[in-house]
Amino acid sequence: MAANKSTSRVRPDLPQGVLSQREALEKLDDLTEKSQLGGGADKVDKQHKSGKLTARERIELLCDKGSFDEIDAFVTHNVTDFGMGDKKVLGDGVITGCGRIYGRPVYVFAQDFTVFGGSLGERYGQKIVKVMDLALKNGCPMIGINDSGGARIQEGVASLGAYADIFLRNVTSSGVIPQISAIMGPCAGGAVYSPAMTDFVFMVEGSSHMFVTGPNVIKAVTHEEVSMEELGGAGVHSETSGVAQFTSATEPDCIADIKRLLSYLPQNNLEPPPYVEPDDDPEREDERLDRIIPDNPEKPYDMHDVIETVLDDHEFFEVHKNYAQNIIVGYGRLNGFPVGIVAQQPAVLAGCLDIASSLKGARFVRTCDSFNVPIITFEDVPGFLPGVNQEHGGIIKHGAKLLYAYCEAVVPKLTVITRKAYGGAYCVMSSKHIRGDVNLAWPTAEIAVMGADGAVNILYAKEIAAAKDPVAERARLIAEYRARFSNPYDAAARGYIDAVIKPRETRKRLIRALEVSRHKRDVNPPKKHGNIPL
Repeated sequence: MAANKSTSRVRPDLPQGVLSQREALEKLDDLTEKSQLGGGADKVDKQHKSGKLTARERIELLCDKGSFDEIDAFVTHNVTDFGMGDKKVLGDGVITGCGRIYGRPVYVFAQDFTVFGGSLGERYGQKIVKVMDLALKNGCPMIGINDSGGARIQEGVASLGAYADIFLRNVTSSGVIPQISAIMGPCAGGAVYSPAMTDFVFMVEGSSHMFVTGPNVIKAVTHEEVSMEELGGAGVHSETSGVAQFTSATEPDCIADIKRLLSYLPQNNLEPPPYVEPDDDPEREDERLDRIIPDNPEKPYDMHDVIETVLDDHEFFEVHKNYAQNIIVGYGRLNGFPVGIVAQQPAVLAGCLDIASSLKGARFVRTCDSFNVPIITFEDVPGFLPGVNQEHGGIIKHGAKLLYAYCEAVVPKLTVITRKAYGGAYCVMSSKHIRGDVNLAWPTAEIAVMGADGAVNILYAKEIAAAKDPVAERARLIAEYRARFSNPYDAAARGYIDAVIKPRETRKRLIRALEVSRHKRDVNPPKKHGNIPL
């Protein structure tokens, strides 16, 4: 009774056990503070010593200052086996919520390696699924920061089910909202498939790793010895596998690139990409373009010089920079409007299309089409790369993916042929025949079934063999063929090229064409989905 009297003297108006308003606020402050601690000071210090930021520090860099509203900060796991009942941490190892980037809302999850190694369990997965559902429902980009040891073994199949729930959201959100994955630590096993299904993957050099099976398993099964970096580091996935579109030297650089990428993308597939008031003259011409194509048709040049000269403020944000460098893809602006660039690179493999470049180009074209970004194609392609490895590797079906992507795309498609446009590659690269909206050519354009040398060898083999001077006869026939076919005028006469323009005029002609075609209406027949040649 004495205890009851004492309690009643403090707050006689409250039932026993009920907190006062002040006490309730103090409890909220206490729980909020605990939820911000992650795995504790020791784990945070270890994260920093490994050269990595914490999950909260990454979110602070990513989102506009003070804009992040956390969701499910007090969630904990529901496991009692293996002593886990005594090891509950508020938030359960992943931070989720909504913030803003340049004033536009985004949803974010950031895996916290300081809590159970960032391992994913049932409640953890439910947190991620919740923000993914909110992002889809509200039409906002979804950004996932991955830094996890994988499935939480103590939770068994529940952790696997949580991964599958996430995979399903990746697929249902695909083409509806931009999905971006930042790999800022380990990402192994089944966990890698979620980033692989998102639109863009970012990695950090030296600290990011992705693989389905790790070095120890590979050694046990195949007896191959390989380090984590050699197996699945940023260099491997940005140069060899093509899994990652971007790599950065540091985490802050990576986050800055994510923000820059979003500046070119709309919130969702129903909105136009963000316009920025330009300060570059839309009528600007550059005489250097008139001299950029070498007189020798076999001599390379750098297509980056063309792209950067044409775009607003000479700014080009390249995607997949280190992978399949014979094709260039990326974002820029024309008179303030975002555009996607696809271009051959004559300085690498003469700009030929091969398996890797076809995949790279197809993926980028489909991404642009998903998010209403017009596609500008700069074409200088001598054809598909010949070779046994290419044929046996499936260049037919992989090249068909690029063709399929261009045919399927309904965004404005503008094409500039700078030099070579030979054979089937001419058809593939956004030609008029596959719904190119505006097709331009420079006077140096060579539009033909093949190069003059190869054509003459086929067409005039008997005449050359019978000639008194075969070498001279062959040279004469090559010159004659070039004069007849290695130019843009035959194609222009048939309406396949809308205009032959001076190179210096390229910027203003593209801007004018984009202004006209930006509101085009073009649709594909109703269907469940197409059957792209995978």
